[in-house]
Amino acid sequence: MYDSSSDLKGFYNKCVRLSKDDKDKLAGYRDSNIKRLESGLAKDSNPMPEYINQGSYAMHTINQHPSNDYDIDLGVIFNKDDLIGARGADMTALDARKMVLQAMKDDRFTKEPQIRVNCIRVFYNEGHHVDMPVYRKTDDKLELASSDWYQSDPAAVTKWFCDNVDKKSPDTENGKQMRRVVRLIKYWSRSRFSWNMPSGFIISVLVDECYNAVENRDDEALYKTLLKISERLKKSTDVFHPIFPDINLSEGKEHKIEEFIGQIEENVLPCFEDIFDPESTRQTVLKAWKAIFDHEFFKDLLESKSREFVSVVPTKPVSKDGNNRYARNA
Repeated sequence: MYDSSSDLKGFYNKCVRLSKDDKDKLAGYRDSNIKRLESGLAKDSNPMPEYINQGSYAMHTINQHPSNDYDIDLGVIFNKDDLIGARGADMTALDARKMVLQAMKDDRFTKEPQIRVNCIRVFYNEGHHVDMPVYRKTDDKLELASSDWYQSDPAAVTKWFCDNVDKKSPDTENGKQMRRVVRLIKYWSRSRFSWNMPSGFIISVLVDECYNAVENRDDEALYKTLLKISERLKKSTDVFHPIFPDINLSEGKEHKIEEFIGQIEENVLPCFEDIFDPESTRQTVLKAWKAIFDHEFFKDLLESKSREFVSVVPTKPVSKDGNNRYARNA
């Protein structure tokens, strides 16, 4: 059986993981939005917030994206006592988001920032966007400005994930294996434009629940984790929030969960049969990875392998036997 872990590692490092330049660029967008927000708030004599990195940006699970559709989550936190409405009452969740939206307006934007249910979204021409959820805090809790004020704790979510990555991964290098498995599954789930898959957060929760560590073999860890996820979701499509377990993350998204299960069982697990076939060759395995991730990386490796094969095939001189009709190798 061909050990494909090195090829998968190459794909991860080159095509999935963000480069340092990409990380620095995203951090720059984050910082520029902080400056823009504070300038806009000061202009209208509104209170100054604190900030928190959250989501895949904080969990270090942002992947490369062919269309540069990066999602940076920057939490904006105000003291509850500072969010006072025009009539002296507490500011509503909608009014708090409108305040941030107004502060973020800038004529230099090609597309104006938009107010969403759970955030303000800032768009960039390159394809990515910055989501700015708005929070209010008291001494003992944080609340998200959504359709109303709802209890939230983005720092606890980040800690939950990072602690479990540290605890469950068998290694300490390259982001640790559990995080790599999350990123590989997220990348696969976005590999076809027509697919309608669950969010990265739901995928992270499922990997945490079903992760199967295999030291030095990310290919086996990925396979065994996906197999467990499939088996688990066939029993129940409910996926609950790790910090607020009364919240069902998959509620209303059952169709996405069903597609996730279907694609794993119909298109991924059969490919792993080729990858782990005792008679498999590198060509067989690379074709299987190409079928899973639909990425040119594996096609290029296949073509490179073919060129390498051609270059090492010995060319024997051809002689002719006068009594034979055909040339033969000497």
